[in-house]
Amino acid sequence: MATSKDFMEYLLENSLSDENVSYRPMMGEYLVYYGDKVVADVCDNKLFVKPVKAAVDMLPDAPLLPPYAGAKPFVLVEEIDDGEFLLKLFKAVYEELPAPKPKKHKKSEL
Repeated sequence: MATSKDFMEYLLENSLSDENVSYRPMMGEYLVYYGDKVVADVCDNKLFVKPVKAAVDMLPDAPLLPPYAGAKPFVLVEEIDDGEFLLKLFKAVYEELPAPKPKKHKKSEL
Protein backbone atom coordinates (compact mmCIF):
# COMPACT_ATOMS: atom_id res chain seq x y z
CA MET A 1 0.00 0.00 0.00
CA ALA A 2 1.47 3.35 -1.01
CA THR A 3 1.37 6.46 1.16
CA SER A 4 -1.62 8.66 0.37
CA LYS A 5 -1.30 12.27 -0.67
CA ASP A 6 -3.72 13.14 2.14
CA PHE A 7 -1.29 11.70 4.70
CA MET A 8 1.64 13.69 3.30
CA GLU A 9 -0.48 16.86 3.26
CA TYR A 10 -1.37 16.21 6.90
CA LEU A 11 2.31 15.81 7.79
CA LEU A 12 3.13 19.00 5.89
CA GLU A 13 0.44 21.03 7.60
CA ASN A 14 1.33 19.77 11.07
CA SER A 15 5.05 19.33 11.08
CA LEU A 16 6.96 19.70 7.85
CA SER A 17 6.43 23.43 7.39
CA ASP A 18 10.00 24.34 8.41
CA GLU A 19 12.16 25.61 5.55
CA ASN A 20 14.83 22.98 6.32
CA VAL A 21 12.36 20.12 5.87
CA SER A 22 11.42 18.82 2.45
CA TYR A 23 10.26 15.56 0.95
CA ARG A 24 10.52 13.70 -2.33
CA PRO A 25 8.37 10.93 -3.73
CA MET A 26 10.14 7.61 -4.12
CA MET A 27 8.35 4.62 -5.69
CA GLY A 28 4.94 5.38 -4.17
CA GLU A 29 6.40 6.39 -0.83
CA TYR A 30 8.37 9.45 0.36
CA LEU A 31 11.79 10.40 1.69
CA VAL A 32 11.92 13.21 4.25
CA TYR A 33 14.97 15.49 4.20
CA TYR A 34 16.29 17.87 6.80
CA GLY A 35 18.68 20.10 4.92
CA ASP A 36 20.59 17.85 2.54
CA LYS A 37 20.22 14.59 4.49
CA VAL A 38 17.50 11.95 4.45
CA VAL A 39 16.22 11.72 8.02
CA ALA A 40 13.04 9.69 7.56
CA ASP A 41 10.92 7.52 5.29
CA VAL A 42 7.17 7.70 4.98
CA CYS A 43 5.81 4.30 4.00
CA ASP A 44 2.25 2.97 4.15
CA ASN A 45 1.10 6.18 5.86
CA LYS A 46 3.64 5.77 8.68
CA LEU A 47 6.64 7.91 9.59
CA PHE A 48 9.95 6.12 10.20
CA VAL A 49 13.10 8.00 11.29
CA LYS A 50 16.64 6.70 10.98
CA PRO A 51 17.62 4.78 14.12
CA VAL A 52 20.47 6.99 15.31
CA LYS A 53 21.10 7.36 19.05
CA ALA A 54 19.22 10.67 19.28
CA ALA A 55 16.07 9.18 17.74
CA VAL A 56 16.16 6.17 20.06
CA ASP A 57 16.76 8.46 23.06
CA MET A 58 13.91 10.80 22.08
CA LEU A 59 11.52 7.91 21.40
CA PRO A 60 12.60 5.24 23.90
CA ASP A 61 9.40 3.21 23.68
CA ALA A 62 9.00 3.37 19.90
CA PRO A 63 9.23 0.11 18.01
CA LEU A 64 12.07 -0.54 15.56
CA LEU A 65 10.50 -1.81 12.35
CA PRO A 66 11.52 -1.95 8.70
CA PRO A 67 9.60 0.65 6.68
CA TYR A 68 9.36 -1.80 3.75
CA ALA A 69 10.30 -5.40 3.02
CA GLY A 70 14.05 -5.94 3.04
CA ALA A 71 14.86 -2.64 4.79
CA LYS A 72 16.81 -2.24 7.99
CA PRO A 73 14.71 -1.31 11.04
CA PHE A 74 13.87 2.35 11.56
CA VAL A 75 12.20 4.04 14.54
CA LEU A 76 8.44 4.19 14.03
CA VAL A 77 7.08 7.62 15.01
CA GLU A 78 3.53 7.04 16.15
CA GLU A 79 2.79 10.56 17.42
CA ILE A 80 2.90 12.79 14.35
CA ASP A 81 0.69 15.62 15.58
CA ASP A 82 3.40 17.55 17.48
CA GLY A 83 5.19 19.49 14.75
CA GLU A 84 7.61 21.13 17.17
CA PHE A 85 8.73 17.74 18.48
CA LEU A 86 9.13 16.36 14.94
CA LEU A 87 11.33 19.29 13.96
CA LYS A 88 13.53 18.70 17.03
CA LEU A 89 13.67 15.00 16.15
CA PHE A 90 14.61 15.66 12.51
CA LYS A 91 17.30 18.13 13.55
CA ALA A 92 18.75 15.69 16.10
CA VAL A 93 18.83 12.89 13.52
CA TYR A 94 20.40 15.25 10.97
CA GLU A 95 23.21 16.16 13.35
CA GLU A 96 24.17 12.49 13.83
CA LEU A 97 24.14 11.50 10.18
CA PRO A 98 27.29 11.71 8.07
CA ALA A 99 27.49 14.26 5.27
CA PRO A 100 25.97 12.98 2.03
CA LYS A 101 28.40 11.50 -0.44
CA PRO A 102 29.06 13.68 -3.47
CA LYS A 103 27.13 12.57 -6.53
CA LYS A 104 29.17 10.99 -9.27
CA HIS A 105 28.71 12.67 -12.60
CA LYS A 106 28.02 10.39 -15.52
CA LYS A 107 30.68 10.43 -18.19
CA SER A 108 29.30 11.77 -21.39
CA GLU A 109 29.72 9.65 -24.45
CA LEU A 110 31.38 11.30 -27.42
